[in-house]
Amino acid sequence: NLIPSRRLVVSTPFEYFIMVMIALNTLILMMKYYREEKKASSAATHDREQQAYLNYCNTLIFLNSAFTVMFSIECVLKIMAFGPKNYFRDPWNIFDFITVIGSITDVLVSELQDSSFLSLGFLRLFRAARLIKLLRQGYTIRILLWTFIQSFKALPYVCLLIAMLFFIYSIIGMQVFGNIKLISENQINRHNNFQTFVNGLLLLFRCATGESWQEIMLACDNNKLCEKDKDIEIKDFDCGSNLTYIYFVSFIFLCSFLMLNLFVAVIMDNFDYLTRDSSILGPHHLDEYIRVWAEYDPGATGRIHHSEMYEMLRNMEPPVGFGKKCPYRLAYRKLIRMNMPVDENGTVHFTTTLFALIRESLNIKMSTAEYMDIKDMELRQTIAKCASTA
Repeated sequence: NLIPSRRLVVSTPFEYFIMVMIALNTLILMMKYYREEKKASSAATHDREQQAYLNYCNTLIFLNSAFTVMFSIECVLKIMAFGPKNYFRDPWNIFDFITVIGSITDVLVSELQDSSFLSLGFLRLFRAARLIKLLRQGYTIRILLWTFIQSFKALPYVCLLIAMLFFIYSIIGMQVFGNIKLISENQINRHNNFQTFVNGLLLLFRCATGESWQEIMLACDNNKLCEKDKDIEIKDFDCGSNLTYIYFVSFIFLCSFLMLNLFVAVIMDNFDYLTRDSSILGPHHLDEYIRVWAEYDPGATGRIHHSEMYEMLRNMEPPVGFGKKCPYRLAYRKLIRMNMPVDENGTVHFTTTLFALIRESLNIKMSTAEYMDIKDMELRQTIAKCASTA
């Protein structure tokens, strides 16, 4: 009885329908505005404008409630199709469930908005959170998300290098420019100075963004007014240093032209790896295979019926799958060439299917059973390494 509902929630038209609903819900959120009170020419005009604004707001509230009902129905259908245990195995489904619960709570609170003891305005964030669901739709978006996640592995080291650069330059700035008098009309003032380590970091961060760093450099030049210090006798115009030019120019060069470009280099390196020649298999292809297989095997039995193979492989992009643009004759020819074993129940195994797809992608010719067992073991070890590095 659950098979029809499962076919519905994993079908392409259903996914497109949900994407359209999310886009429309986003447009409704963009239409919200707060009316500015204006002096009307008469009381009747003011009442008419106020009533029109209230009707507009009530319409938006009604539409938001309608979208909440639609997303709630989607959540219920998926729980019925996959079962509660299998549904909550997927982190995306958990996110959807939390978003639905938050949206329902938001609708209920909106009905009680006249109650002074309820102040749960943050629940409106769940309306905007629905837009995040679009990240799970589309192969290209998932590639970008994979790039973002993979880049985080190298970014901490880049951040550490930049932190060391800021630390060194902030200490030097405190020693050389820390006693310059703070003048509100100048660039060195109570909000922008080297008198403390934290203030030095904030000033350097401002320079790293390129905001008026030349003016700050000139404000730290030689012969500037000094702060009075009872313990140290210094002349009034004996602060600052000619080193300001070397200090700021070298900092901007190292930070803006080298360090920050390391962020771009790391991200582009991962993006290039994930989008290079599609014939090169990578961990993200294994992740895509697992994701699509789970839609057809919600019980995680490791087997699906052979009649679902064609539809499943068309929902996976090459090189592992066939893609939606693959002609059906070529797709069936590939399925026959893969020569996958089918058990007495007419099902194929997860691992056997994966190995057959990899052999087809890499054009590995079939041989004797003993030789193929050896190759399957080698593929198993390679996939295990890819999964451990993913």
